[in-house]
Formats: sequence, C-alpha cells, structure tokens
Amino acid sequence: MKQFLIIGLGTFGASVARTLVERGHNVLAIDKDMERVQSIAADLTYAVEADATDPEVLRRFGAGNFDVAVVSIGDNSQADVLITLILKELGVPYVIVKARDDLHGRLLSKVGADRVVYPERDMGIRVANNLLSSNIIDYLEFSPDYSIIELPVRDSMIGKSLQELKLRNRFNINVLAVKRGDEIYVSRLADLSFETGDIMIAFGGNDELQKMDKEL
Repeated sequence: MKQFLIIGLGTFGASVARTLVERGHNVLAIDKDMERVQSIAADLTYAVEADATDPEVLRRFGAGNFDVAVVSIGDNSQADVLITLILKELGVPYVIVKARDDLHGRLLSKVGADRVVYPERDMGIRVANNLLSSNIIDYLEFSPDYSIIELPVRDSMIGKSLQELKLRNRFNINVLAVKRGDEIYVSRLADLSFETGDIMIAFGGNDELQKMDKEL
C-alpha cells in the first residue's frame, strides 16, 4: 500500500485523492481552503487545512515519508513551483504536478517535478479526437505522435482473428487487448476470433490509427 500526499483540493486534486482512497491507499490531503477540506475529509484518510508553501508545515506532516506527492494548486504558479522544490528537498521520491500550459510545465520540470500533467489540455484532445470519429470509444495520448484508442470491432471483422486480419502489416499498429463484456484478453490475441460487441484496444502512430479507423 502506497502513501500519497495530495496538495490542493480543487476538482483535479479531490478527484485524484478520492480515487486513490477507493483503491485502498492512504492519502493525506492539504489545502488552505477550510471548506474544501471539510467537504472531502470524510472520504480520505486525513485532510488538513494548512499552507503547503511553508516548509515547516510539510516537514511537520512528514512529507518526506510519502511515496508520491500530487500538487494541484490551480492558478498560483509561484506556489506550485515553491511546493515542488520543497517536496524534492524533503526527499519525496516522485512528485506529480498539474500545469496550465507548456511554459508552466517546463518550469515545473526544471525545479524537480518528476511528472507534469495537463488535465484540461488532455481532456480537450480526447474530446476532439472522439468528435472526429464516431467509431472511437476512447482515446489516450501516449506521446505527441502516438496514441492508444478503444475501437469497436467492425462487422467485417467478426469471426476473424488478428492473424487473419493482419492489422500490424496493413496499418503498422499493435492490438494490446480485446474487451469482451467484463473480460479483457491480453494474451494469445493472434488466435482470438472476434465476436459481436468486442472492443479492440490498439496502440500506434496517430496517422496509422486514423487510417485504420477509416478503412476497416
């Protein structure tokens, strides 16, 4: 069981905190806003009102003993930069910070953030890609040029296996898994024959994935 420190209980921070607790992990959440703390306190291991830009506050709560810290301060870029610096100095192994834009993200990386996330941008990309194709169920950007998509199996694929369809040769994509109801198949996929209702999870270059989506 990992120990997580969440700093900032806006929409993103609160969502991360609740999900981690639901998955069985211990979470300490810190926010300067008492209303936010009170609204989530019953759902978390521990939630406190405090100023996380104060090194003594983080030291008092044993920040250095946590496995992962997530910083989600919102619009205060000075605060999240300072908090990131403090957390790394206290020895937190892995610090994830929410950024507003690329410039903000580069600054956070330079001061020690192990991972920078862009929730608003990433959600916009997912929505846009889903709008561009009525067939794509979900979309995850793996890098600027590569993505993972969930795609329903077409009627023309029913009864055929990946080995027969030769999707890797035709489109240079890799099928990572097949969802069938509540089951997920990840091994011996080459011999698995598709059935009605199957969902294919595929990884590849964005151009190749779009080509596959159009031609299947």
